Amino acid sequence: MVQPSRVRSGVRAALATAVSIALLGACTSASGDTEPDGTADVQETAAAATCTAEPNGTPVADTQQPAETGDRDISTNPEIATGYRAGMTPVTTSSYAVSTANPVSTEAACEVLRDGGTAADALVAAQMVLGLVEPQSSGIGGGAFLVYYDAESGEVTAYDGRETAPMSATENYLRWISDTDRTEPRPDARASGRSIGVPGAVRMLEKVHEEHGRTDWGELFRPAIDLADQGIVISDRLAQSIADSAPQLAVDDEARAYFLQSDGSPKPAGETLTNPAMSKTLSAIATGGADAFYTGDIAAGIVEATGTDSGGRTPGTMTLEDLAAYEAKERQPLCTPYRNYEICGMPNPSSGGMAVAATLGILENFDLASISPHDVDTDGGVPDAEAVHLISEAERLAYADRDKYVADADFVPLPGGSLDTLVNPDYLSERAALIDPGKSMGKARPGDFGPVPLGMPPQSPEYGTSHISVADSYGNVASMTTTIESAFGSFHMVDGFLLDNQLTDFSAEPVDEEGLPVANRVEPGKRPRSSMAPTLVFERTPDGGRGDIHMVVGSPGGSVIIQFVVKTLVNTLDWGLDPQQAVSAVSFGAANTPVTGVGGEHPAIDGAGDGANDPLVRQLRDMGHEVSVAPQSSGLSALLRRDEGWIGGADPRREGAVMGDTGGQ
Repeated sequence: MVQPSRVRSGVRAALATAVSIALLGACTSASGDTEPDGTADVQETAAAATCTAEPNGTPVADTQQPAETGDRDISTNPEIATGYRAGMTPVTTSSYAVSTANPVSTEAACEVLRDGGTAADALVAAQMVLGLVEPQSSGIGGGAFLVYYDAESGEVTAYDGRETAPMSATENYLRWISDTDRTEPRPDARASGRSIGVPGAVRMLEKVHEEHGRTDWGELFRPAIDLADQGIVISDRLAQSIADSAPQLAVDDEARAYFLQSDGSPKPAGETLTNPAMSKTLSAIATGGADAFYTGDIAAGIVEATGTDSGGRTPGTMTLEDLAAYEAKERQPLCTPYRNYEICGMPNPSSGGMAVAATLGILENFDLASISPHDVDTDGGVPDAEAVHLISEAERLAYADRDKYVADADFVPLPGGSLDTLVNPDYLSERAALIDPGKSMGKARPGDFGPVPLGMPPQSPEYGTSHISVADSYGNVASMTTTIESAFGSFHMVDGFLLDNQLTDFSAEPVDEEGLPVANRVEPGKRPRSSMAPTLVFERTPDGGRGDIHMVVGSPGGSVIIQFVVKTLVNTLDWGLDPQQAVSAVSFGAANTPVTGVGGEHPAIDGAGDGANDPLVRQLRDMGHEVSVAPQSSGLSALLRRDEGWIGGADPRREGAVMGDTGGQ
């Protein structure tokens, strides 16, 4: 169990060391004794290890977004960027490892693993703590997608904890207040009650725990309950997020009281936040299970908060029946070959697995190994312009198909009735042939599968998320991406937690300019499309079958998640970078727009003057790319199997950490 005093001192130490963001650590043996071959005895280590965050990388270097790129209205900058830690090194472990977006959450999950818990157990503990230490990104008021590998059975399962639209929602639910009042929900769709979907994370985690957990459900809530009672120290990243969203948080009474000072100014870094309401909520779920969240007083509070018109907000129409009927679903993961590996990702209603698989399937037609990064250092080096071009073009083609065809398949059939149609190797080879090696296509057209009564929607942004990668000592691994959508979700807070604004991931326009229905339109009970891409990588046996687990990866970042995950997979599988180099490396890629993002927060990129003097940027612009050097805000984590242990990396763009047994750097 995480002791409150140690948690609080750990956070204060994080703040003292590079304003809380310059941390990444490992569980280290108290004795430091090792066997003659240099590896620690696993049994002794499990008893003696302490999960602690240790300094890694330079203090965070704050990066201001270039004025030319605007605020957060482009696909390459879905959340505020809060800096970059240069020189981070990978963490090695003996038998288990975990990486989350915050060292306090990682510590809680690590101690669960140390005490004999499974990957499923660690996910529960980590998520509950994340809802306190980074409430802007995830929490029990949102949803999650999970890909889980059970070592004993050899099975990979995809768990869908995506939010759903209320059964009363119409196709114009986000578009206007009513058929007689055709004005946009106030103050806008996102901050109104219309954006709030039925949360799915708690029900999904309970389902995964029932099937794969070992530790008592209630015990997994103790670290978060203790933190809620004793308080968490506001990190620099959280403080910046509060300041950025202060005007919107001020509209909601509970959010204003929790995040803002009495005069309405944002609470600063270093201040302690206690959350007795959240302690009560977590205690109820710990005792009564997910039913305590989806029925009774907590459910009534969610419905009341969603339906409020306080502050002039347009109410949502979620009911107690919507909450009670919520179901987390098991789905067949999307597993596709890539070179000598098998990539398993999340199927729809997430488009992440499909878009990652399609991008890699297109790239398999090119010799990426011959155009690897140069000047490789701990930060991953400088990517080759030809590689950035090919990968960005492949992503444009994948996003084009994703935009047109992928939605909740329980409502909208896929071409050919399966995602296999969109990731078929022969089809992707045809798509690869559309790439001009010397010139960007700007915007791709979706593939032609004959007459399909679906329109092309306008681009809609996706925003904030968090990610957890975990491997336990039993050989099970999990990749879970969790979100409340935009930073601070809908700004509606109830019983100590924020409610999502996930329904704005639907297309507000139900038809396109030609009058064709949009696949991702709002429908009652439907799950909005996502870009979350929790991913597992397996080695392939000589006969093409599934071999040993090789890698766990995922990231927050809205619609850019697909690009972040592709970058990391190519960095490791094609270019041989270690996991820390892979996630630290320059972030680049494109959705289906003429804009190619090249993360200006990275020390290898000269973002001054909109990148005018950066060699990579100049080469890409010569090829016709409209390059943005806005700082990117990925939160990648990657765990790579090494012998019987793991080597892991956490994203220097956030405050995450990797921990496990017998760590070393």
